[in-house]
Amino acid sequence: MIDPVHDPRAALDRLLSEKGVDYARLSQVIGRNPAYIQQYIKRGSPRRLAEQDRARIAAYLGVSEAMLGGPVARVATPARSRGAGMILVPKLAIGASAGAGASVDGEPVEGEVAFNPKWLRDLGADPRALSIIRVEGDSMAPTLDDGDDILVDGSDAAARLRDGIYVLRMDDVLMVKRIARAPGPGRVSVISDNPHYRSWDDLPLSAIRLVGRVVWTGRRVR
Repeated sequence: MIDPVHDPRAALDRLLSEKGVDYARLSQVIGRNPAYIQQYIKRGSPRRLAEQDRARIAAYLGVSEAMLGGPVARVATPARSRGAGMILVPKLAIGASAGAGASVDGEPVEGEVAFNPKWLRDLGADPRALSIIRVEGDSMAPTLDDGDDILVDGSDAAARLRDGIYVLRMDDVLMVKRIARAPGPGRVSVISDNPHYRSWDDLPLSAIRLVGRVVWTGRRVR
């Protein structure tokens, strides 16, 4: 018997039932033949979803990839508590492009920053899913500038999507952009606040992978 808690096929089957999406429709969303998802769920073929298929399905259904057999989002590294009651949030040695885009080869931690847990709660952020990354480029100016540090809540992504600034992956590039709902179900606009940079007015949600919502920024005084 399939374990409905730990088996990603059972989890996907339950999600589709809850959301009223049939197998053929989901197969179409990820560009596969109409029987693909049914074969995956009922016959176990393929044994695992391809990474790109899993990301598109998670975005379309508004759930985490971990629920579908993927790893826990790497940017949402659990923050640690320390003696004085502070929360240590990892600062990742990567940048989210606010320009043309930057490829991501890995996400090593370069340090930690201590935050007061009450202050984090007042932000509405989940301390277990926070990380700090650096903004690269000026496509989000004047809202975010090149070199700003941003606090990203990895628990606040596709499942709770609303208008705001998000870190996202599109075409394997990590970006920070403003997201706004577009007309039509499952459609979004990806916006650069700087008018000199490109925006995308109407995209399917499956075309992007939301990493987390930007809840705070810190910058040097210039």
